[in-house]
Amino acid sequence: MANRIMDPIGKLMGLRYKSHPWHGVDLGEEAPYCLTCFIEMVSTDTVKYEVDKVSGYLKLDRPQKYSNVVPAMYGFLPQTYSGKSVAEYCMEKSGRTDIKGDADPIDVCVLTEKVISHGDILVRAIPIGGFRMIDGNESDDKIICVLQDDAVYGEYKNITDCPVLVIERLKHYFLTYKDLPGQEKKVEITHTFGVEEAHEIISRAGDDYRRRFENLELLLREV
Repeated sequence: MANRIMDPIGKLMGLRYKSHPWHGVDLGEEAPYCLTCFIEMVSTDTVKYEVDKVSGYLKLDRPQKYSNVVPAMYGFLPQTYSGKSVAEYCMEKSGRTDIKGDADPIDVCVLTEKVISHGDILVRAIPIGGFRMIDGNESDDKIICVLQDDAVYGEYKNITDCPVLVIERLKHYFLTYKDLPGQEKKVEITHTFGVEEAHEIISRAGDDYRRRFENLELLLREV
């Protein structure tokens, strides 16, 4: 999955300016089997950070209202987009007929035994599965990866290799972190899926990205 946007103008600009983590970072030539992930949050964060889509800088989204913290490194996959193809796959697997993509890059959780002190970093990771999350009527898949060459998790090849408790902790976080008193959130997790479905979602999200931002490469080449 070559990064055409960064060749050659983006690469030259990257020597002087910070690359946009969504549009200017290469997902990797080995995708969907090995991925470059952008990490926004780590397990010690007590506030929620996310990338500002316009500037590409990490911003403070909101303080966490309760004591729950994300139990893994959390971020997104560069040059992916949850659009029509991702939504169609979600409907095929969930049986729903009203799903649309959430218009964001695909979320990723990266498991590691190391303590990573902060986000705003790139890591190389191997997808092993994930879970199908639906927020209202929007597809919000979470891909679960293991840090490449991690001493504990690095040998995991599929979601079935991962302890059930680890998956349950991740699910609990994503089902509750938006909770506010008096506000009901229609968030559900319909399935836990393995590595093959993870690869399919990543590939579809790459296709959705290229369709959504098909003019971006042309615009950059005219600069």
